[in-house]
Amino acid sequence: MGLDVPMTASPSKPIAGIFWMLVTGLCFVAVTALVKYMGPRVPPAEAAFLRYLLGLVFLLPMLPAVREAHLTARQWKLFTLRGVFHSGGVILWFYAMTRILIAEVTAMNYLAPVYVSVGAALFLGEKLAMRRIAAIAVALIGTAVILRPGFREVETGHIAMLFCAVTFAGSYLLAKIMADEAKPAVVVAMLSIFVTIGLAPFALADWVTPSWGDLGFLFAVACFATAGHYTMTMAFAAAPVTVTQPITFLQLVWAVLLGALVFAEPVDIWVILGGGLILASVTFITWREAVLKRAPITPPTPATKM
Repeated sequence: MGLDVPMTASPSKPIAGIFWMLVTGLCFVAVTALVKYMGPRVPPAEAAFLRYLLGLVFLLPMLPAVREAHLTARQWKLFTLRGVFHSGGVILWFYAMTRILIAEVTAMNYLAPVYVSVGAALFLGEKLAMRRIAAIAVALIGTAVILRPGFREVETGHIAMLFCAVTFAGSYLLAKIMADEAKPAVVVAMLSIFVTIGLAPFALADWVTPSWGDLGFLFAVACFATAGHYTMTMAFAAAPVTVTQPITFLQLVWAVLLGALVFAEPVDIWVILGGGLILASVTFITWREAVLKRAPITPPTPATKM
């Protein structure tokens, strides 16, 4: 997974940007479909570990940049910390996929950029203006609409997604720091390497020998995730994030359709409404950053996906 993508771009090709963001959404929905289809046959930590292990093949073009990088002790520590955050997020995401609706996972994943906005204020010195606070409040209302505590059972998968968004946000903030100090290829490669290492002990603790079919599915997950981040980069190269960000709402639409048509999951209008509120919050924050011509902190929604 790569979190480091251009946040500003020429506005001359909005149609191309929208097209590539649509393709990005389909790639990530394919990831969720494959993981959901596998179900709990392979434990979450093991499935996450195998996904990253099999995906290491995509790092081969990046090895020269990694070899040439002369990382300081501080940078090694930050890459390690990012690996810890991201490893936890990936395990939680795989766990949630086997416990709750695909639409719920997709909608709650929109929370990560909101947490990034809060974290940037707490740890990176970003100003938290009243408009941004109001947008964050809207996102929290959206979360409450999805979970509806007191009106329905809040399952362990929901709790996992709440913490998953936090850990992915922490990973993104560390990526923002490291992007100023290392080449993008190095940042992406170190993430994949450290996450693979970080997941290994958890996978081995509850190891179930996977079938060849399971390995094939997990390699396909790695392929679609890599393709999704590549097409996302193409989208941001063609159009500003303020154009492409609203298109990510279609990922929730695809997830609802996938859950209903393929996995016979009920369509929950509250999940759609709550997800819409969260994404509206993220889009507003992104728009304000563009209007104020500030260096963007809030990531596009797909940038925090596993």
